[in-house]
Amino acid sequence: MPDDTDRRLLAAVQAGLPLVREPYRAVAERLGLDAADVMARLERLLASGAVRRIGAVPNHYRLGLIHNGMTVWDVADAEVDRLGAAVGALDFVTHCYRRPRALPLWPYNLFAMVHGRTADEIDDKRAAIARLIGDACRASDMLPSTRILKKTGLRIGA
Repeated sequence: MPDDTDRRLLAAVQAGLPLVREPYRAVAERLGLDAADVMARLERLLASGAVRRIGAVPNHYRLGLIHNGMTVWDVADAEVDRLGAAVGALDFVTHCYRRPRALPLWPYNLFAMVHGRTADEIDDKRAAIARLIGDACRASDMLPSTRILKKTGLRIGA
């Protein structure tokens, strides 16, 4: 269970680590802790599942990737885990996950997000996924993004 110091640490890093050469040291100094303690606490929080991941979250729009689409796929349930792992390993897929179907209107159970500089580029990426899935694909679609929503994870107070 996170203690008060863990909660202070989480509040300090939840919006992102400082963009400096030694971000954990900077966080430690701000909180009056040792950098090794900060890293050990974050490792423990990751191992316990209290923190899901620590990673860079680039703003793809600022990188010029202004066309985005969620590709959706209807694949056999027996194949979805294997195919999802293969699709998720593609370097151009940023999110890939399994979701339950909502029959009869929504047959899709595999979702993969792609980004590109043009609409044609994301269509090409969808086609590459289709080639990978092959005959296991029973149906698919692309849901292009139409607006930017503010994306943040859970935020806690100190």
